[in-house]
Amino acid sequence: MNETNETGMEPNYIFDDVPQVSPLITVSCCLAMSILYLSSLYIWNNKHNRDHPATVKRRFLSVTVVMLITPVFVYTFSSQELLDKVPFYNLLGLRWQGLLLAIVIPYLLTVLLFLGPLCVELQNDSIKLFMDIDFWKSSFRNILWIRNHIMAPLSEEFVFRACMMPLILQSFRPITAVFITPLFFGVAHVHHIVERLSMGMEFKTALLISISQMTFTTLFGFYSAYLFARTGHFVAPVLVHAFCNLMGLPDVQELWQQQLWKRILLIICYILGFVAWVFVLPLATQPSLYQNNIFWPY
Repeated sequence: MNETNETGMEPNYIFDDVPQVSPLITVSCCLAMSILYLSSLYIWNNKHNRDHPATVKRRFLSVTVVMLITPVFVYTFSSQELLDKVPFYNLLGLRWQGLLLAIVIPYLLTVLLFLGPLCVELQNDSIKLFMDIDFWKSSFRNILWIRNHIMAPLSEEFVFRACMMPLILQSFRPITAVFITPLFFGVAHVHHIVERLSMGMEFKTALLISISQMTFTTLFGFYSAYLFARTGHFVAPVLVHAFCNLMGLPDVQELWQQQLWKRILLIICYILGFVAWVFVLPLATQPSLYQNNIFWPY
């Protein structure tokens, strides 16, 4: 694990030049962080459902505490050689180098992925809602909107990406780490089945919805972990996560309610957006664009 760059002077990847940490240790830490995050949502003795303002506010507090605790795992179990080479806040994806590009490019990349759904929104004029200042004013006064589009992306990406990825990368190569950490993220969302059952939903229906949600969140987790590893920035997956929550799952039913010619054009937009995203993804996330040789080799 001591590859060098073209000059032959220094490793082109920080993790190449530090001792590996046992996979048992890093995976155990990630599992502990996942359990800690999940437990923080249920620590309160609360008779209200998950959408009640009292529940939401308490969960804001508990996940904030978790965000303060999880970096301790990274600092405690990382190799000292790595901590000597990289400032700890950089290890968490908090860097100035390449910050502007990390804000803009991954966001636009995700917009490209959602080209089809955005075209559907555009043709039925519902996208105009996002241009309405009153919409944003009411949104920022809505605690559920704040939870879904600010607090959830911020806390989940910090715990499941910024704190887990630096640990997993000390045991596995980058592409392997990208496929490992989202598994913790996806499984952590299975807890929603408990809430659905408590609300009286039939077990089979609750299970099916939860499995679908776990699948979607795991797939998103692959993308988010990839963005973190390639850009080396925490902000990239946070903004993308917020955008995906804003868009939600594509409304296929609305697509099929369109006139035939519109439906064909919109399906083409779906396909073009996805194909273009696949081709542009590796180019738009070149680590050198973001001055990132911490989490991915140049």
